[in-house]
Amino acid sequence: MACNCSAPTPKTPAPGFRKALWIALSVNLTMFFVEGLASLHSGSVSLMADAIDFFGDSANYLLSLTVLSMGMLWRGRAALVKGLTMAAFGLVVWGRGLYVMQAGITPEPLTMGTVGFLALIANFSVAVMLFRFREGDSDMRSVWLCSRNDAVGNVAVMIAALGVFGTGTAWPDLLVAGIMGTLAFTAGISVVRHARSDIANARAAHPVIVQES
Repeated sequence: MACNCSAPTPKTPAPGFRKALWIALSVNLTMFFVEGLASLHSGSVSLMADAIDFFGDSANYLLSLTVLSMGMLWRGRAALVKGLTMAAFGLVVWGRGLYVMQAGITPEPLTMGTVGFLALIANFSVAVMLFRFREGDSDMRSVWLCSRNDAVGNVAVMIAALGVFGTGTAWPDLLVAGIMGTLAFTAGISVVRHARSDIANARAAHPVIVQES
């Protein structure tokens, strides 16, 4: 099979993207431990969902750093894994919400609001830092979507804390957790579609190399 040797050069990561990923990794890993302990203390599903999301993002950033210097094919494959992980996270949150609803657990709102605000500051800073990389390849886009979803989720956790405080029930917390799960699932599907497109383009540009790999 003939190979088109004049195929376009694959995209390369934007300048500063690697440094931004290391910073994002450090922030997310720290907040995972903070929110994880806070979720156990408060009994909040939305806070637990946010903590798991921090851990998932940390793993995703580490994966991005691993394949950053590789070609478009491997970066697309990494984004595919991340997209599936984001979608799976959404399903886990839905399942946890159903369990807490049946158990009748009411979370503690003060811890929810305080830690949610701290997480918002952390995620907003990361999202601003990564904003200029949002239109890159599927791997870069997945990083931006993770940060954007986290910032939105933190605001939602704070709103849920106010709702729990005002009603004395777990329903605001469960509602926000359900929304966060839906956002993670739909964003994951978006990343998967973009990743499949990148993989297809990489295979079309270098058919012989891909067949041998």
